[in-house]
This record gives sequence, structure tokens and C-alpha cells, in this order.
Amino acid sequence: MIKPPTEEQEAAARHLVAARLARRRRARLPEAHRPADVEGALAIQQRVGELLCETIGGWKCSVPTEDRKAPAAPIYTSTIHRGSPCPVVPVGVSARIEPEIAFVIGADLPSRDEPYTEAEVRAAIFETRAVLELLGSRYSDAASVTFSELLADSISNQGLLVGPVVVNAMELSLAAFPVSIRASGEEILAREGRHPDGHPLLPLYWLVNHLSTRGMTLAKGQIVTTGSYCGAVDVPLNADVEVSWDDFARLEVRFFAD
Repeated sequence: MIKPPTEEQEAAARHLVAARLARRRRARLPEAHRPADVEGALAIQQRVGELLCETIGGWKCSVPTEDRKAPAAPIYTSTIHRGSPCPVVPVGVSARIEPEIAFVIGADLPSRDEPYTEAEVRAAIFETRAVLELLGSRYSDAASVTFSELLADSISNQGLLVGPVVVNAMELSLAAFPVSIRASGEEILAREGRHPDGHPLLPLYWLVNHLSTRGMTLAKGQIVTTGSYCGAVDVPLNADVEVSWDDFARLEVRFFAD
């Protein structure tokens, strides 16, 4: 049974919702309203979605560490984009993006007592996509907050731009490959990208069972993005941006301030 939020969690959620609706960053949560642990952060995260009346179209996740336990956050359906031009809430005068690999789920993976095996999770993948996670914290000084505060704010997720299908994805070496970003013909980044968890499937395996233990379903049609190959990159607004994942995926987009 889901517990109702505490007064402090309700206040924290409303603080973050106000920032989202105003499309402006705000100061970090008042000290009395800051989540003390992961469970408190997840309760605030859930309440934010309820207050916004949003549906979950996907998830962002990574493999947990001692310092970052339960690193998962919903991506709301209204913030998932599939074409250009793409709206963003700017970070300064830029759009902040992360090139990632994501998986579209082809069959419900409901909550159950027995953990899902890696084979079962792989069988539920409908397709693999190259994506750009759109970042934008609701905190004006995101560097100063704890991980629990970051988790309450959906780990700074602003949305997702879904790119092309990665053909024969499971036959590719998705642990590492060249990544390049150009804007108006000028090279912004070119490097050997590496997945922060070693392979994009590893966070997906974890997420399925994380949701299951919390009584939640990873649903058919949802998309799961799994971590940046080159960290966060700021790209200019109103410019032709081209992102390449080696030679197997390429995305062209113009971002505009919404």
C-alpha cells in the first residue's frame, strides 16, 4: 500500500512543481523539506507526477552505487519528443543534452515476487533507439544539492528526444563507440564514448526489478534511457545540431526555448 506523503514531502513536491510550471529554476528545498534518504526522495518524486497529472512514458536509470542508491526517475509522456524543432527549457542560453542508448519495451513486465532474469528482460525489448536526454534541474544551484534532493527532482530530467532505431543493436558493441556533436557545422565534441555502467543493458536489468519490488510495472511502450556516453553537453539554441553515434545512428535537430 502506498503511503500518503508527509507534510514535508508534500511541501517539497509543490516546490518542485512550481518550478516546473513556471519553467524557472528555484532555490534548493528548504532544509526542513529536504529528503533525508532515498525513500523520502522517491516519495517526493512520485508526488510531483501526481500533482502534475502526468503519465509515465519512460524512465531514466543507471546502476546503483553506494553514493547513488535507486538512481531511477520517470520521464513524463508530455516531455518525450520525436522530431525537430524540439522545445527545451534552456540552461543559460543553451540546450543541455546527453547522447544515450534507450530501449522501447514491447511487453508489460509487471510486479512479481520472483526477480526477472536478464533473458526475460531482453525478450521484452521491442526496439533499441539512439536518444538525447534533455537535462534541466529545477534547482538554481544544482551542484550544491544532495543526491536525495537530486533524486526527488527526477535526477534533473527535462525530457527525451527519441532518435532513430539502432539496427541489429544486440550485435553491436554498445559498451563504447565514437560520439560526435556538431552545431552549425562546427565540431563541439568528438570522442570515444563509453557507457558509464559498462553496457546500456545493465541499468535496464536493474530497473525492471527495482520497479517490480516497489509494486510497479515497466509497461509496454515505455522507453528506458540508460546513461550518457559523453556526459552532459551544452549546444546552442536555434542552430542545426547533428549528433552521431558512431556510424550506426545520426540525429539532426534544432532546439528552441519553450
